[in-house]
Amino acid sequence: MNSSRRQFLARSAAGAAAVVAGGSFASASTALAQPLATTAAPRITALTDVTVIDVATGHRKKRQTVLISGERILAVGRGLPVPRGATAIDLRGKYVIPGLADMHVHSLGDDRVSPPLYLANGLTTVREMAGNPLVYDWRDRIAAGTLLGPRMVVGSQIIDGDPTLWDPNLLTVKVVADEAGARAAVRAVKAEGADFVKVYSRLGAAAYRAIVDEARRLGLTVHGHGPDAVPIQQVSAAGQRSLEHLHALSLSVSTREAEVRRMQLAIKVSTGDYNSWFRQMHPIEWLAATTYSRSRAAEVFGTLRRNRTRVTPTLTMHRALDMPDHVTFDPELGKYLSEDSRFSFDYAMEYLYKPNRPAEEVARQRQMWDWRQRFTRELFAHDVPVLAGTDTGTPYSVPGFALHDELELLVGAGATPRQALYAATVEPARFLGLGTDLGSVEPRKIADLVVLDADPLTDIRNTRRIHSVITRGRVISPAARRQLLADVESAVKDPAPAAALAAGGCCGTQRREH
Repeated sequence: MNSSRRQFLARSAAGAAAVVAGGSFASASTALAQPLATTAAPRITALTDVTVIDVATGHRKKRQTVLISGERILAVGRGLPVPRGATAIDLRGKYVIPGLADMHVHSLGDDRVSPPLYLANGLTTVREMAGNPLVYDWRDRIAAGTLLGPRMVVGSQIIDGDPTLWDPNLLTVKVVADEAGARAAVRAVKAEGADFVKVYSRLGAAAYRAIVDEARRLGLTVHGHGPDAVPIQQVSAAGQRSLEHLHALSLSVSTREAEVRRMQLAIKVSTGDYNSWFRQMHPIEWLAATTYSRSRAAEVFGTLRRNRTRVTPTLTMHRALDMPDHVTFDPELGKYLSEDSRFSFDYAMEYLYKPNRPAEEVARQRQMWDWRQRFTRELFAHDVPVLAGTDTGTPYSVPGFALHDELELLVGAGATPRQALYAATVEPARFLGLGTDLGSVEPRKIADLVVLDADPLTDIRNTRRIHSVITRGRVISPAARRQLLADVESAVKDPAPAAALAAGGCCGTQRREH
């Protein structure tokens, strides 16, 4: 185990110094080597004879033509004439949905891997949940058109309390112990280029309130975990925009909430001992789950709904950590991950989550997975705004592909296919303040679209049946999409020498606790 641990640390220690040149649409090497700006008149592309899915209503609009000029949708309608000189793409029998969003990712640190995998899977927007210079650079290059990838909204470095759950040798975290330190941390991440502030589990109440206040003063929003020391309704009332995962939220709806909170406040951890936090949380979560209060849930969920506090359940992550003995690599997807990434996932599972678990704990955590699905169903039933997010970066999530797993898990938990799609299209656009540009197939919207071979409203698994992807008006054809995937497969066999393995996920994987 010590040898494996040293190997893990050695492989994870590479910094984000090198940035590998981005890919392209035709082959992942040349077509986007320079900015996209041009003085020429924008070309028009016509998607003809296609069924347009209105995710907000669930309506299917058949035999539509979608005209795209530059990066915008020019017109949508039945029987629209195709302008002379336009490129017409016959999509008879196909379905068009808005581009998908994964609202909780921690990208693998090679720009030849994560960005193209996202796009190949129809993800045209991602929310990166732990910022660093590497992903800030990706965000800016993608926006400039010099790197092929999805629109990226990038959070700050994690801001956590003292002691933090993170090992400082594996991930840089801003650790704050008081109000002054909290305000200074927010000013620092603003200067570093963060799009929002990411808060974490071990923040003290005073520091947390200072973070929210300072972020508001600087024009930043706050997303992240519900801190152990702050009740969920106070988190929502303070203005935190999103709650990630189900840990903190599920503790707030117990008939024995006072006892649950005392247990939560009694948790003691040392710096970097994330696994200890999880193990101490297990019995608390179990108590809350077995004392679920419908009236308390209605009250808490009502608060979230009124305040528009979004919840990102990240069922993909919860399933892996609740049942580590039952989650492994899909052999077909493992080819898109480097040896280092596969090793890191295996290490996390074999040395962090599987060992030393008594049979009772294993059984309870399997039941907790069932409970998390029921809890997610209650979120939808109470109209709590839900964001689809995977926590890509945790075992064994593969960028892009993981979102389709998440959509299936949401439906398996009780959401309709339309609700799951809404959580990956309309709700993210509104949450990010991009509702006028994204989230639907309408004139004047940015042409971020996915063309599917089958109807996703009939079967959510059909989101995997991707024909082509359109990002900012540029078509990734079936052949170009296959090339993107082939290029990733080649890239992971020849890793960039100094590329970081991961930007850091939520819960004990590639660059985290040991």
